[in-house]
Amino acid sequence: MLKLNVIELLEEKGRTKYWLYKQLGMSYQNFSRMINNETCSIKYENIEAMCQLLECTPNELFVFTDESDGSAKK
Repeated sequence: MLKLNVIELLEEKGRTKYWLYKQLGMSYQNFSRMINNETCSIKYENIEAMCQLLECTPNELFVFTDESDGSAKK
């Protein structure tokens, strides 16, 4: 399963979810669903904005996980 890796990237950068929420300018409900991997789509503009804000690539923004236990695959 493909999951958003934003929480880990925020921790590495010393930033908070609230900081990212304010930077993206999204509604809190949509932001929360996206961050918690509870959505089935993310706009390209949001992916691009997160990559710029977190100074990462889309490859770092997303990880594949094993659906059974949620652990990231290497």
